[in-house]
Amino acid sequence: MPAIFFCDRYASPHLLAHTVRSSLHTNMIRAMILPGLILCLFSSCSAPPTEPRVGEEMPSYTSTTLSGGEASLEELKGQVVLLNVWATWCLPCRDEIPALQHIYQSHSSRGLELIGVSIDGAGEAERIRSFASEYGITYPIWHDQQNRIGEDFRLIGVPATFLIDRDGMLRWRRFGPVDADDPTLDEALTEALEDT
Repeated sequence: MPAIFFCDRYASPHLLAHTVRSSLHTNMIRAMILPGLILCLFSSCSAPPTEPRVGEEMPSYTSTTLSGGEASLEELKGQVVLLNVWATWCLPCRDEIPALQHIYQSHSSRGLELIGVSIDGAGEAERIRSFASEYGITYPIWHDQQNRIGEDFRLIGVPATFLIDRDGMLRWRRFGPVDADDPTLDEALTEALEDT
């Protein structure tokens, strides 16, 4: 922004010269910083993660199994995956488990892999196993103790569910509980399972 000067008969030439020098100095600093910011935006600065969008490739994600082994979405490429993010303390998560179990039992023989990702904290593996037994969960469970999936997928809460096709593309998603009779899920699931 150019400096605007108001001169009157009482302004000294020294004060005016100092004001002009200060304005030039400020503009030089701006001129040096602005290109650096622009360069940062278009080069080495990494962008924050974005939430997965239907029709786009799912971000990479790794976690651990309840037995402590490593697991990843990359390992599941070539399969249709319903990825459900939940926690033992989440009441809507508890309510959707019968629907998820029904979906898994109905479609696993056709190639569906359902993965439950628990975001319960460190040291909660035994509680998760007990919970899975109590609720009759037979699909695999991963344990994300640091809730990296929440940050990586920009989740604002649980449950959250993602249908991923064989090519790793997101076909459907739901933020909130899953309903086994949801026609949009059924349509997306049928299409994903039929695509080879």
